[in-house]
Amino acid sequence: MSRAIVIDRPGSHRLVDTAVPEPGPGEVRVRVAAAGICMSDREVYDGHRDLAYVHYPVVPGHEWAGTVEAVGEGVDAALVGRKTVAEGFRSCGVCARCRYGETSLCTGGYAETGFTEPGAFADHLLVPVRLLHPLHDAADLRAAALIEPAAVVTAAVRAGRPRPGERVAVLGAGTLGLLAVQLLAATSPAELTVIDPRATRAEQAVRFGATEHLTPEQTAGKGDFDLVVETAGAPSTAADACLLARRGGRVVLTGMFAPGARGIDPVHLALSQLEIRSVFGAPSSAWSEAVRAFGLGLISPAPLITHTFPLERFADAMALVGDGDPATGKVLLHP
Repeated sequence: MSRAIVIDRPGSHRLVDTAVPEPGPGEVRVRVAAAGICMSDREVYDGHRDLAYVHYPVVPGHEWAGTVEAVGEGVDAALVGRKTVAEGFRSCGVCARCRYGETSLCTGGYAETGFTEPGAFADHLLVPVRLLHPLHDAADLRAAALIEPAAVVTAAVRAGRPRPGERVAVLGAGTLGLLAVQLLAATSPAELTVIDPRATRAEQAVRFGATEHLTPEQTAGKGDFDLVVETAGAPSTAADACLLARRGGRVVLTGMFAPGARGIDPVHLALSQLEIRSVFGAPSSAWSEAVRAFGLGLISPAPLITHTFPLERFADAMALVGDGDPATGKVLLHP
């Protein structure tokens, strides 16, 4: 048998027993070792995610790592036993954007593991083999469950094009922000400032390579950063990020903003000649880079994990996500 958490509708979930799924042609079955819970999963549970981006009932779980347990027709049997992660977006691979390498901009229709396709809050998961990114044999699968947010951060850092000697700010010190600090520290910035109201997160950011921590109140009039990477997704942080950048600077928005977030001042945008990019998910190339960075130790997600729960305690785990407690970092499910 195989267990899975099913969210039937907002606010309603159950732990179900099903037959172990059999991989079809071009698929593999993964035994899930660990799966992370993020705010997107909380939005699915609370019913706050746009219905164009979730199909109920759904098995959530898009941040995960595991071991290939079986392969379907046409898949190399040598993959059995390999530790792995896999891309979440089920990109079509044939549209113009996919052919250009921008798989996160696929025009073939939105499909994503854990939102429209069964996810990893389960003992087993089926995924197309073309989305796999095998890991080293010695990889820590608990830490590897955070490669998905690391891939998003990798896409953001690539979009920001950091150069050695620049002044860089990271707005927000949650999972995305702290992973961004690790990657940006490897680019040799002159300054790497983390902006977050939580002192405990600031201490962790410094251990990961930040040179300075500021609270939002301490940033007034401090608009001189070459690059600002926004990771918080709070109502004001898109606008705040633009005010932190110097004239001609670069801003990358990675937070998931809810309707009603404060808009960016078009007058300031025009006069400051800012370059602004947004990131939603990660293309295949960013996944490859994140997996390589993980293997080289350039990103070390394990210290971000503060809680691990079995599937049976899904409700307890979900309650911690977004509870505002600064002591709560990444919460994992361990099937």
